[in-house]
Amino acid sequence: MAKQQGLRELLMDELRDVYDAEKQLTKALPKMAKGATSEELREAIETHLQETEGHVERLDRVFEAMGETARGKHCDGIAGIINEGAALLKSSFDGAVLDAGLIAGAQRAEHYEIAAYGSLIAWAETLGLGDVVEILEQTLEEEKNADEKLTSLAETNVNEDAASLTSAGAPVKRGEGQE
Repeated sequence: MAKQQGLRELLMDELRDVYDAEKQLTKALPKMAKGATSEELREAIETHLQETEGHVERLDRVFEAMGETARGKHCDGIAGIINEGAALLKSSFDGAVLDAGLIAGAQRAEHYEIAAYGSLIAWAETLGLGDVVEILEQTLEEEKNADEKLTSLAETNVNEDAASLTSAGAPVKRGEGQE
């Protein structure tokens, strides 16, 4: 019979998952930045890459605070999101349409991470791990800010620019091709 595990073990399991997710993202984000056609989007992705590297360092501190070795457990969820982004980069989409797709993919990753960090914080609070909560809250705030920045980029220009293109890449006159 399997040994019953508690909330601390679940917390450790999820920490290992998000640790791997952050490491996968440090490899994927440079490819996304290179594929972006909007300078603002490229800069936002590059800025978040630096933050993501900091997230890995913070998770190292969390493992240390908990007396555990920092190691990841393959994160299938983020791997799937990254694979979708890689397929988008190889697609025939370009310009603002590609950027709109990159923003959507990046937001999928952010939402995944926001959910993970939210759960980790709740569990750490329940377990009385205030130092861990404090570290994780810093990362959660950065993830939320990155998501808001992506939303702003999409809403202020990228989506509008993408909508103004026909399937042949030519600009659409207002009112044409829209139902």
